[in-house]
Amino acid sequence: MSLLEIREVSHYFGGLRAVYNLNLKLEGGELMGLIGPNGAGKTTVFNLVSGFYTPTEGEVLFLGQSLAGLRPHQVTARGMARTFQNIRLWNSLTVFENLCLSQHYHLGYGLLGAILRTRRFTENERRIRKTAQQLLEILGLSHYADELPKNLPYGMQRRVEIGRALSLHPRLLLLDEPAAGMNPSEVDQLIDLVRWIREEFKLTIWLIEHQMRVVMNLCEIIKVLDFGETIAEGAPVEVQQNPRVVQAYLGDEEDSHA
Repeated sequence: MSLLEIREVSHYFGGLRAVYNLNLKLEGGELMGLIGPNGAGKTTVFNLVSGFYTPTEGEVLFLGQSLAGLRPHQVTARGMARTFQNIRLWNSLTVFENLCLSQHYHLGYGLLGAILRTRRFTENERRIRKTAQQLLEILGLSHYADELPKNLPYGMQRRVEIGRALSLHPRLLLLDEPAAGMNPSEVDQLIDLVRWIREEFKLTIWLIEHQMRVVMNLCEIIKVLDFGETIAEGAPVEVQQNPRVVQAYLGDEEDSHA
């Protein structure tokens, strides 16, 4: 059984076709890339998988069960977490508080338990703080624990967002353009970080990325979209040598062969 399976999914916004007849299988432990130009439908695919959109046609299965009708928090509870193309952090809270608050979707106690500070409340809060502290250390964010995310370098903000996703204990991690806005040094650090996270947390990772250096160095399988339709799929070398891909997406990339 595949971890994630997309069966003949199409999606329309009014009369505009965003995704057409998409089929995909993602096995446990894989690291897959999804590439294509702006407007190719990449983020729409992530939104369909994570419950933000409902497919017009077709079906999405996670761990063998349909995700039809589930809202994003329900998909998250099944074991899927994601980051976003535009960083979405709680900038009025500290980095540590961001990593704590993200875990509150599965508290196991209600308002009364919080007011009375029951045993369940105390145990859950201790666990949440412990997880947040561990993620700070793992991601090299300990020195920024009391800082507001908006005051951090861009690369560190991305680490906070990835940490927030990891705090949900996912089996599948979706990364939407994690290298966006990073300088070359930060990109190198990101490549090492994603590779390390995959091994350390035993995760399956699916990422969207425009920087070909990231995709080619990280991904084992790459799927290429053009106007929402798959035009190529395979190993990085195969995709690099595909004439349609080179012409449409990689021909102008200076780092496409890095």
